Amino acid sequence: MTGASSRVFVSHLAGMAVFDPSGDQVGRIRDLVVSLRLGGRPPKVLGFVVEVVSKRRVFLPMNRVTSLESGQVITTGVINMRRFEQRPTETLVLAELLDRRVALRGPDGGEVQAGEEGETVTVLDVAMVQTRSREWEIDKVFVEKGKAGRLRRKGETLTVDWSAVTGFALREEDQGAANLLATFEQLRPADLANVLHHLSPKRRSEVAAALDDDRLADVMEELPEDDQVAILAGLHQERAADVLEAMDPDDAADLLSELPPDDAERLLQLMEPDEAAPVRRLLSYEEHTAGGLMTTEPIVLEPDATVAEALARVRNADLKPAQAAQVYVCRPPTETPTGTYLGLVHFQRLLREPPYTLLGAIVDGDLDPLSPETELPRITSYLATYNMVAAPVVDVRDHLLGAVTVDDVLDHILPEDWRESALHGGDIPEEVAADGR
Repeated sequence: MTGASSRVFVSHLAGMAVFDPSGDQVGRIRDLVVSLRLGGRPPKVLGFVVEVVSKRRVFLPMNRVTSLESGQVITTGVINMRRFEQRPTETLVLAELLDRRVALRGPDGGEVQAGEEGETVTVLDVAMVQTRSREWEIDKVFVEKGKAGRLRRKGETLTVDWSAVTGFALREEDQGAANLLATFEQLRPADLANVLHHLSPKRRSEVAAALDDDRLADVMEELPEDDQVAILAGLHQERAADVLEAMDPDDAADLLSELPPDDAERLLQLMEPDEAAPVRRLLSYEEHTAGGLMTTEPIVLEPDATVAEALARVRNADLKPAQAAQVYVCRPPTETPTGTYLGLVHFQRLLREPPYTLLGAIVDGDLDPLSPETELPRITSYLATYNMVAAPVVDVRDHLLGAVTVDDVLDHILPEDWRESALHGGDIPEEVAADGR
């Protein structure tokens, strides 16, 4: 175990790998659980919230941790796999303490000499240390002076004793989220969605408000519908419309379909007409049909475009893998609904052809497209029969309307609560450990 003289800042622990004694990774740290104490005494560190491989969040007590060195956590190998449930007496450090505004005590209340009594500061980080009794506690707070707010200038920073600040136990009505987000900056949208899902509704709303539109849109697409609706309801209507514009049209349509019709129409009116139009088209189809499932933004090129141009479009990092699996060849216009649909070219075929080859010369026009009224069972059998990850959707006049991708299909054939089950790690056997949680 790290020695008593070693101090660990908690933000450095976020995402750190957790290993058993055999060297097998069991999960990653997502938060730290502490118990606040009276009289300015440093909080006792109870343990870690660990996200195991199945995405379930479990509790790892500190007495099961044998090492906190070299960028990894080593455990005794015994972990209670019961899902973590926060108790009323417990506080989550990353979720609830970072970005909190607290007050410095006067010179007599701690080691702080630079601030006047009651001066408000923002918590950037906290540090924990192991005591002589081999318990861990939060003993230092890294703070920044200045008024809180997204547009404030960076102020003076200093590290103070826990006893030198007050206000951690008070409910804060408007807590920032910049430092929490910085801690999880490198997470993929699905993993950040996992973080948001496990926050309190108040904290989730604060974090959502701090995310930029594109990042929030990516995260929203990975959340259960109840969380999506709650977050959207907490945003100003103009901001909600901006986030819907940043979402994939099919995901935006799915979300709007969960709202009361008047609320959905109000948001559609606030969206840019060009952004709202494909969403309205999707909402006009039945939910479990090709028209209701499709994305309206497949890769569409004209027949005189080259393989090199197609590969350049496929390389777009913002595309989902299923969208990049093939390009659709159509007469102009190339925005959906397009001109006459001619066929498609698979990604593998693009790799086999010289860069200067015209798409019209290699287009596969033998595969019948789907109609927008095609129902879900027929779509799944179509994808399975032809070993496809996406399929074109074409109207009676041979205009390409969009493409149904395998991930869209999976969203609708899995149980309705599959996202929430996935975020909680599903149903796995529980191993009862000595901490009794």
